[in-house]
Amino acid sequence: MFTISTYFSMAYVLLLLGAILLYEVFPKRARRWVLLLFSYLFFFLISRKLVIYLMLSTLSVHHIGLWLSDVQAECKLKMKEIPKEEKKALSASYQKRLRGIMCFAVFLHVGTLFVLKYTPFTIGNINALFDLAGISLTLPTPRLLVPIGISFYTLQAVSYLFDVYRQKIPADRNLLRLAMFMSFFPQIMEGPICRYSDTAESLWQAERIKYSALIQGGQRILYGVMKKLVIADRLNILIKDVFASYNDYEGIVIAISAVFYTIQLYCDFSGTMDVVIGSAQIFGVKLPENFRRPFFSATISEFWQRWHITLGTFFKDYVFYPLSMSKPLKKLTTKARKKLGNHFGPLLSGAIALFCVWLFNGLWHGAGWNYIFFGMYHFVLILIGSTIEPLVIKVTQKLHIKRTCLPYKCFQIVRTTILVMIGELFFRAEGLRTGFAMFLKIFTDRSFAPVSDGAIFTYGMDKPDFIIIGVAVLILFVIGLIQEKGVHIREAIARRNIVLQFAIFYALILFIIIFGAYGTGYIPLDPIYANF
Repeated sequence: MFTISTYFSMAYVLLLLGAILLYEVFPKRARRWVLLLFSYLFFFLISRKLVIYLMLSTLSVHHIGLWLSDVQAECKLKMKEIPKEEKKALSASYQKRLRGIMCFAVFLHVGTLFVLKYTPFTIGNINALFDLAGISLTLPTPRLLVPIGISFYTLQAVSYLFDVYRQKIPADRNLLRLAMFMSFFPQIMEGPICRYSDTAESLWQAERIKYSALIQGGQRILYGVMKKLVIADRLNILIKDVFASYNDYEGIVIAISAVFYTIQLYCDFSGTMDVVIGSAQIFGVKLPENFRRPFFSATISEFWQRWHITLGTFFKDYVFYPLSMSKPLKKLTTKARKKLGNHFGPLLSGAIALFCVWLFNGLWHGAGWNYIFFGMYHFVLILIGSTIEPLVIKVTQKLHIKRTCLPYKCFQIVRTTILVMIGELFFRAEGLRTGFAMFLKIFTDRSFAPVSDGAIFTYGMDKPDFIIIGVAVLILFVIGLIQEKGVHIREAIARRNIVLQFAIFYALILFIIIFGAYGTGYIPLDPIYANF
């Protein structure tokens, strides 16, 4: 059976090679079935019998999409047959019916996700409240099996249905095409969260594999493997031990671990996205980017426009905008604008919508108070940033500071990175109380002895490990800096002669083989976001 580290195992390599081989052997119509077969094979190998959830979700999405489409068609037909004065009432009646269908759809899919993922957390908190109230009642906590990737494909299902409801796309009557969209094997476990318009048509086209796509996709896969094996897995021993037994370590070691975990999380998730997007590129499918060099962000708000981009755009399009444009919040904005002005007035209703977004964001990542705190932490930071923006502009103008100058930009980037790392400390901690205890220990235990006496090199990572991490992170930084300047590195490499292309290709393979963290003494890191 495949391990959860599927994307970075030989098993995934063999599955991908098998898919490529059969895809090329069969004619166009059969290639669609090859992709669907390998997608379900992949999901079965990582989830076994839980593949039934994906099947049922796909069938329900297909049926509800057609239901919405049929009601919309019926409404249009009747609108042509009735007098003008009756059209408003008829439209309102059908809109109410369509909203009812969408509420049912959201309840069905999000409800299934909630029951599977959040029932133990909910019951645990209810039992805690009973205990505080002195009620001698303990509800049993069921053990539920949660399919890997359910948080990702559930959001894809909801986005598809909302787009059909809003008539942005027609309902797909082809179950095979919809099933391919829902289950495409490179992205099913960790995203990115795609819209139907992103991938459905290119999957259905099933064009032959191009040499350029094979090479560029392979390069991106190797780059992702380098991030994961050289950096993320190498950091795992120290991070795992410190977060599991923080009381055994000094504050400086906890701070270093928080920094390392932020690097690890980025390299693990963005590395996985490189493998996923590179695998899709081989088949001519362009998946949306999920990362855009987030550690060059000047603000927390910008950071979340660059990190896990598809999750952010999902919440923006299907939570924030519908809430902020709802009648109650629009009325609140109008009243607040009159009393608080054009800047602070809209912030009031925007804060309500933003609160919901970050509450859902925190909960999406996991069933725990530390995840809720993580969401609220970023909500507060973004809200404060929006609120004080006029004050910041005035202060920088009075101090004659150019906000576009390099020193000020560097200050913003460093400040934002520190704030992100604090949030990730709570995100990784074994519970909210542990997170606060670790955060406080950083400031109360101010001993630098582990760094000065070299003890830090005995906590699972020795000096060579630190050097390798430093070099690898520097490589990522330089590549990111070049990309920030608008240079498309893989395209630039593709324009060079084939000798240079393959030299880079083999150099990357050699770097992974020599410096990858595997074998005796290393603990492979399960893909972090596969558990969300």
